[in-house]
Amino acid sequence: MSDLSGLTALITGAAGGIGTAMAEGFARAGARLALVDLRDTSDLAARLGPEHRAFTLDLEDPEAIASVCAGIGAEMGIDILVNNAGHGVIFAAADPQVEVWDRTMRINLRAPWLLSAAALPYLQRSGRGRVINISSQAGVVALDEHAAYGASKAGLILLTRVQAFEWARHGVTVNAIAPTVVDTPMAVIGWSGEKGDKARAEIPVGRFAKPREIAAAALYLASEDAAMVTGETLMVDGGYTMR
Repeated sequence: MSDLSGLTALITGAAGGIGTAMAEGFARAGARLALVDLRDTSDLAARLGPEHRAFTLDLEDPEAIASVCAGIGAEMGIDILVNNAGHGVIFAAADPQVEVWDRTMRINLRAPWLLSAAALPYLQRSGRGRVINISSQAGVVALDEHAAYGASKAGLILLTRVQAFEWARHGVTVNAIAPTVVDTPMAVIGWSGEKGDKARAEIPVGRFAKPREIAAAALYLASEDAAMVTGETLMVDGGYTMR
């Protein structure tokens, strides 16, 4: 299902827990990787093989997005784009943290829009282009103190559908993945103690997701077996949103 030999996958947020799992999974499937992050991912690229490349990018900079994406496309091509990077600061809806709100929107919603648009010519040239946007269960159901984060992820789901509708004629599919809390180093800090225990208890399967499970969902959506799937949001939430 996941033979991606000869294809290039651009993965943002590659330095994080989910991004690293994505990189490892896509490399095992045979893809060349363009690993994009604000942090240096050259060690990860080198560990996975000489054909992989690391790129530093500030996703809040529209000009840098266009430039880096064009450079990757010219050098490696782009067959698969995984918009994985995200900003997860949360606060109450009554708390007017304007800069945090705006930064959340810039990273979680504007950046995937701009990256996808910049990658589109290369995705079209591929003949089997894939865009995979990493949303969240917070974009589907209301969660306490998730006004900005949830709004950005809900917006990403609708952006996914619009992109899918517009780009289907170009041979490009666009889908989203909406995970529950994922067991990453960041989650260990943010969801520790009683808060984490309560959150796990509210998930029907009784645990958080593993990074490799999100990577596996992305690998499916990137595969030829998912060629007829577009405009969808794949819930990887242990049943949290089914109630």
